[in-house]
Amino acid sequence: MKQTRMSQKISFFVAIVSYCAAICCLLASIYYFGELGRDHPVVASFAAAVVFFIGVGIVLHVIGRVDIPDLRIKSGPLNADKSDIN
Repeated sequence: MKQTRMSQKISFFVAIVSYCAAICCLLASIYYFGELGRDHPVVASFAAAVVFFIGVGIVLHVIGRVDIPDLRIKSGPLNADKSDIN
């Protein structure tokens, strides 16, 4: 079982919120498409927001679910004599 860090859990939660925002913007875009027509800037803005939120959701979803290794530099007995390397 892989361990996820707190930042990964937060990223995954924000990805879910982003997907929900994309759905809301999609519904608003469909509604305003019927009310204002397809050439109105509000419809284009909501359509662009759908693309943005889906993109953010995908990126944060991947960050939240990938197995990230521990990249911290650990000092120990093996690294003690490496300070004089030229």
